Amino acid sequence: MIEIRFHGRGGQGAVIASNILAEAAFLEGKSVSAFPYFGVERRGAPVTAYTRIDDKEIRVKSGIYEPDYVIVMDQSLIKAVDVVAGLKPGGKVIINTTKSPGDFDLGEAEVHTVDATGIAIDNRLGSKAAPIVNSAILGGFIKISGVVELDSLLKGVRSLAPVKKEENATAADQAYSKVVS
Repeated sequence: MIEIRFHGRGGQGAVIASNILAEAAFLEGKSVSAFPYFGVERRGAPVTAYTRIDDKEIRVKSGIYEPDYVIVMDQSLIKAVDVVAGLKPGGKVIINTTKSPGDFDLGEAEVHTVDATGIAIDNRLGSKAAPIVNSAILGGFIKISGVVELDSLLKGVRSLAPVKKEENATAADQAYSKVVS
C-alpha cells in the first residue's frame, strides 16, 4: 500500500488534491481511499488530507501516520508543523517553493521542489494573493513518485477540478516537467 499525506492551508485545495490523486489511481484500476482531517475550518488554517493507493482492497480507515510520501503545499507549514513526522525510511517530500531541495533540512527525507504557486498564478488558478496550487503540486508529485501515469492524473483533474478544468490540467502538466530534485 502507498500512503500519501498532504499538508496545506485552507483554500489551497489539499482535500481536492487528495481526491484527484485517488481518482487518477482508480482510473488505473487500483483500490483507493482519500479523506481530509480538519482542525479549525477557515481559510489559511493548516489542513491535512490523505490518500491511500493499493492493488488490493483497502481496509484501513485511520489517518496516515507513517506515509511513504508527503506533499507540502505551503512551505511556511514546515516551521509550523512537523511535516515529516512518521515518514518511512526512504520517504519523499515535495514542497511548493521556489527554493531548491538543498535549502531544506528534513532529516533523511528525499526532498524535491516545484514552484506550484508560480504555475498556478500563470494559469490564473485562484488569485495572486491566494493561488490554488493543488493541480500543479500533483503534477510534480507524480513525476517524483510514479504513483500514477500523467495521463491518468490529467483525466482525474479534468473530472474533479471544480472550475477551470483545462487550466488545472495545464498546470499539472507544466509542474510535471519543472520538478527540482
